[in-house]
Amino acid sequence: MTTQAPGIDAALEQRAVNTIRFLAVDAVEQAKSGHPGMPMGMADVAYLLWTRYLRYQPQDPAWPGRDRFVLSAGHGSMLLYAMLHLAGYDLPLEELKRFRRLKSRTPGHPEYGVTVGVETTTGPLGQGFGNAVGLALASRMLSARCATPEFDPGAHRVFGIVSDGDLMEGVASEAASLAGHWGLGNLKLVYDQNHISIEGDTALAFTEDVGKRFEAYGWQVGHANAQDRAAVARALDAAAAETARPSLVIATSTIAYGAPHKAGTAAAHGEPLGAEEALAAKRALGWPEQPAFLVPDDVRGLFTERAAALRRDYDAWHAALKRWRAAHADRAALWDQLVERRVPPDGFERLVANAPAGPAATRAHGNAVLQQAAALVPALVGGAADLEPSTRTAIKGSTAIQRGDFVGRNFHFGVREHGMAAILNGLSLGGFIPYGASFLIFTDYARPAIRLSALMRRQVVWVFTHDSVFLGEDGPTHEPIEQLASLRAIPNMLVIRPADGIETAAAWGLALERRDGPTLIALTRQNLPALERPASFEPAALRRGGYVLREPAASAAVTLIATGSEVSLAAAAAVLLDSRGLPARVVSMPSPQLFLAQDAAWRERVLPPGGRRVSIEAGSTVGWDRIVGERGLAIGIDRFGESAPLAEIQQHFGFTPDKIAARIADWLSKPA
Repeated sequence: MTTQAPGIDAALEQRAVNTIRFLAVDAVEQAKSGHPGMPMGMADVAYLLWTRYLRYQPQDPAWPGRDRFVLSAGHGSMLLYAMLHLAGYDLPLEELKRFRRLKSRTPGHPEYGVTVGVETTTGPLGQGFGNAVGLALASRMLSARCATPEFDPGAHRVFGIVSDGDLMEGVASEAASLAGHWGLGNLKLVYDQNHISIEGDTALAFTEDVGKRFEAYGWQVGHANAQDRAAVARALDAAAAETARPSLVIATSTIAYGAPHKAGTAAAHGEPLGAEEALAAKRALGWPEQPAFLVPDDVRGLFTERAAALRRDYDAWHAALKRWRAAHADRAALWDQLVERRVPPDGFERLVANAPAGPAATRAHGNAVLQQAAALVPALVGGAADLEPSTRTAIKGSTAIQRGDFVGRNFHFGVREHGMAAILNGLSLGGFIPYGASFLIFTDYARPAIRLSALMRRQVVWVFTHDSVFLGEDGPTHEPIEQLASLRAIPNMLVIRPADGIETAAAWGLALERRDGPTLIALTRQNLPALERPASFEPAALRRGGYVLREPAASAAVTLIATGSEVSLAAAAAVLLDSRGLPARVVSMPSPQLFLAQDAAWRERVLPPGGRRVSIEAGSTVGWDRIVGERGLAIGIDRFGESAPLAEIQQHFGFTPDKIAARIADWLSKPA
């Protein structure tokens, strides 16, 4: 039985909660698709969060002083849409009626940039949890850089609702462990413990004591019945008061609360209640059967009053900000740089002009460029998944983030690629340009979060080293084969594999100026020679994804196209082909995706129509047909690697100048 929270009219409060429930039920019924059970079970919790705890301003959804709300249990999206509508955001009732329809602002799972008030894209379980950790971390880092005793522009809290499924996913465990380690006391999550997943009762596979797990991570843990608003309020009060540890309120709920036959069952998780059960639920909870999508006037008035009260906080915050700007111009300037993620307009040119020279591994070049980039861009922060000594991705002269010390720019994520990636997405939403590093093979651990950074169009830089079979003795478990091709296949993901210092500088320059999506830079472990470029070379060509590195004296018989470590190999093979009477052009193509996006004139200048083409990349040949054509030759590795020293690997797979030249000469001897 619901216990009335103090200070609120009982009947009005109950109408508000039922309004939330049945907006969700009606939307799912009309769409004939969706998840009604979670919104029905968590309506009381959502009501309390939005009327008592969250600080927001619907007329200024991007207000920096707002609290963030993350619905990690994104399948319950109608709960969030109902709350945004009632709270006064620009999400009219007509959009709720268009739930899950093409081009509606109410997609099946919440999408950042589609629906006003949605802080991050959620749905793949556990990802929102990691994003929430990143958002809370960003707030702490902004405060450490900008706060003064009288005002802290970066201070806010991050609330969220997570589900059984979220807490089963490993990424949530990784992120939760780091949140506890960092002591993120501004993170307050409510766990909807309804004990139901798609297959049935969670006891089928999930019987651990979640509370003890989170206590072991260093979290404060509270408990409440989700339908007992007074108990939930007490637990949330305790969470709000805790500033040294993140908090998890375990709210035991009944999925599809109020539905006579489907409450507490898996049938309410991923499908509509059905017309009869929806009607029965309305009768059981004393809700009018008609009209659908009912919002009583007094309920709407309740949320209007809440928005008006919050407006006073909003106005006070802006007045304090104005005073703070006047008194602390230096900190205000830094604040603007951070929240706007400013990059100098000539950043690309400056990095390229100061590119490292000489022979080296591109991971070493990357470290040198990173230091320059960090000096240009205060918002640039990042770290590695326990592999910084190998990836060379620390910002020198800066400390690492640790509990109580959030002023640094480096992170130690531990062996947690997936958690790292999800947290970086949250950091990108919170005022920073984050980068994360590991070995290229371990993108397989981080891929779900990498995909979401592309889907959300977030500026995240992924730096992955040990980019081919040429890392050698570690063997096929660590040697990437299909990773480059599969990463290039992700929409809106720019993958760059540079061949030397100047291309590495260009890769970082492109990543920093690219505002609408992530960039992945793939770097070598082994040393590479510095490339010789023609006198006519223009650095602006590095923006084009592919350019001519070598033109033979005579008319070319073939064009060799390579990326990364294979560019110098192609250049050496071209010399051998010249000696055989087969003049060869060489094209460096650090980003085939970027090259294919260029205008036809540039593409034809680099790859003249009708010429014979060969691609050379020490990985999967998938996708190279788009460059070399159906009758071209793609030289690569379409099998797993081997464990052996570098020189033996190169000989074994035929990636030496003489073997490449011999293979191409044999191919050219045959009819096209």
